Amino acid sequence: MTMRFFATPQDAEAAFYDAIERADLDAMVAIWAEDEEVVCTHPNGERLSGFAAVRESWRQVFSVGPRASVRLSDPVRREGILLALHCVHEHYTVPGEETPRPPVIASNVYVRGAQGWHLLSRHASCAPGAVAADISATLH
Repeated sequence: MTMRFFATPQDAEAAFYDAIERADLDAMVAIWAEDEEVVCTHPNGERLSGFAAVRESWRQVFSVGPRASVRLSDPVRREGILLALHCVHEHYTVPGEETPRPPVIASNVYVRGAQGWHLLSRHASCAPGAVAADISATLH
């Protein structure tokens, strides 16, 4: 595996979404930290742990269907010296599909090491549907 150097978490994030849009497995693999503790959860999927499992999951994602374009919205970013958390809404558009896909809520954790910033953990979930205005439940 060839790691790329990313000077900032934003550089790693841009490369991540570029790899998704191009369905480029080599580019995707180069973004992840070389660490057996990497974790990835795809929407409606199980938690995958370890570099080999994460790599295989992206191979399967890229082999299944058409390439998609991704637009990000509602970013919440917290960054420190060694760790960065980027939470975003992902909006996917797939050529040939008339109905837009529901947004995905994603939390991506980037870690800084000797080779720059890389993705350590990703958790993506389908955004919940619209909530009725008259719900009065309290969660404890």
